[in-house]
Amino acid sequence: MHGVLLLDKPLGLSSNQALQKAKWLLRAEKAGHTGTLDPLATGVLPLCFGAATKFSQLHLDADKTYETTVRLGVKTRTGDAEGEVIETRPVTCSVGQVVEVLDRFTGPIEQVPPMHSALKKDGKPLYEYARDGETVEREARHVVIHELELLDMQLQGEAPQLRLRVRCSKGTYIRTLGEDIGEALGCGGHLIMLRRTATGPFDESQCTTLEALEADSEAQRVARLLPVDILLGGHTPVALDAEGAGRFLSGVRRRGNWPDQGQVAVFGPGPGAESSENEPSPRPVLLGSGHTQGGELIPGRLLSPIEIQQILETAT
Repeated sequence: MHGVLLLDKPLGLSSNQALQKAKWLLRAEKAGHTGTLDPLATGVLPLCFGAATKFSQLHLDADKTYETTVRLGVKTRTGDAEGEVIETRPVTCSVGQVVEVLDRFTGPIEQVPPMHSALKKDGKPLYEYARDGETVEREARHVVIHELELLDMQLQGEAPQLRLRVRCSKGTYIRTLGEDIGEALGCGGHLIMLRRTATGPFDESQCTTLEALEADSEAQRVARLLPVDILLGGHTPVALDAEGAGRFLSGVRRRGNWPDQGQVAVFGPGPGAESSENEPSPRPVLLGSGHTQGGELIPGRLLSPIEIQQILETAT
């Protein structure tokens, strides 16, 4: 089983729980996800199966887009609705102050990672320290908020809140962003809703749900998988002939007329494939990734001959 499933992760499941359920439904042996979503978050979660797991890191680094609601005037221990309330304050900010604060948090900013996160300190996840009532020193991280759009605002009433759309770089904690915005407004705040609407080139319109996957036949589930090379959309394609493909898959550098490229996706005929004048050339298949420098194609992450053969058999 090789490919990518774009899942709309449901509320209440961890990313790993959602992955394990999809893995079981697809009867896949090897699986991973590209970027964790909290149980209280929903939305786009690309799941990688088989050979696709070799390229999942590429989408951990992708920009992401979220829609979130920040409840103003109430701080919680975890920065979201799951944690206990630790402080309440009146909300006295104006519309103008909200606009000014959002402008302040747009662009390059620094964030101190939350204690309730999977980030590790001395080999131990921060959330484990938090569970023991400990707070440890964390270094601020540089992140970029590319866009911070105010979708809706309610500053009066029993539940004052801001609804925001955030497009941000990797490593951004939206819970921390919500808390920091609340602090800048003088009232504190926490997230009561978080949905990832896009990651890299993938958005929520392309996603399927676990319920739909459960209702599918086995063949329909497999048909929902996108090809492995969908993860290499930003790579320059390079095509090799049968001899070149065989050497590339052995990790041997190839010489050619290629300009320098930092990321290339390499395609060629499958292992053992040969073409002749009377037979059409074998259909190209992804062989792996690499880069080109000084007229050389330098292998990076490679698919195994078995993986390539299985992909070809599934596609026929």
